Amino acid sequence: MRPAFSVVFLTTLIGAGQGLFLALLMAEWAARLSQAPVPAGFLAHGSIVAVLLCCGGLAASFFHLGRPGRAWRAAAMWRTSWLSREVIALPAFIALCMAYGIAHGRGAGIAVFLGAAALAAGAALFVCTSMIYACIRFLQEWSSPFTFVNFVLMGCASGFTLAAALAAREASTLVTPFRYGAIILALAALASRAASLVRNARLVPRSTTQSAIGARSAQAVQKSRGFTGGSFNTREFFHGVSGRGLAGVLALFMLLAFVIPLAMLAMAGEDSRTLLALAFAVQYAGLLAERWYFLADARHPQNLYYQSVA
Repeated sequence: MRPAFSVVFLTTLIGAGQGLFLALLMAEWAARLSQAPVPAGFLAHGSIVAVLLCCGGLAASFFHLGRPGRAWRAAAMWRTSWLSREVIALPAFIALCMAYGIAHGRGAGIAVFLGAAALAAGAALFVCTSMIYACIRFLQEWSSPFTFVNFVLMGCASGFTLAAALAAREASTLVTPFRYGAIILALAALASRAASLVRNARLVPRSTTQSAIGARSAQAVQKSRGFTGGSFNTREFFHGVSGRGLAGVLALFMLLAFVIPLAMLAMAGEDSRTLLALAFAVQYAGLLAERWYFLADARHPQNLYYQSVA
């Protein structure tokens, strides 16, 4: 498939925002159990950053629309469309996350209830976003439980890394638990993503050249796509990158999303503001490459017909 950068930024930004909010909420709940309060200002400021990340993802999604003025219609098919459900879940999560941050900023006791509601909205958003891809059965690379697992783990890993960077400025005692959480989540994401890559490499296409054109002969081969110019099919359903280029993107996102951030997180301390901020920046750049690869890795069956191009 041909990756749309608007979708790449949408999914990675909101994933980081959801992961950051989860880190803040877990810190608050752990503090309530241990009776060691977390600075309310840190929770409020962190929530604002999570909201900004999600708003950035929402803004990026508009570049994927043919007519942005009609974006509200995307929610009309919520009964059957995971995309429509995402359109509803994302603003709901943003609103609840904002309310959670404001409640902490004002010291309101309702923050705990708003946090629980935002957690439910964030979980629903993870499900909706991942199911947009996992529900497409004829794209075997996406139609897998790994899609949901990878979206959750990668989003949470980047969110915890960002939480550690923010805590280094306002709540240094939280840096270590956030840092350990980011390491565990990144390792789990690495294992899950590696397993999905192994699975995808072993997939056998369900369609053939014969089924694509309705021919029964086992010797049928395509010599030409039937026209000299490009078309919507040749532009939108194939990324146009060589096999060597794809291998380069794969190696790049493995290094940037996992190997380098893990090393930086392992070396960081409670006062390592710059190193932790850099770890998040490197990791997010790697997630951009990973999400591009995820979208490009899907082999649409229609490319069997246009194989002289694809």
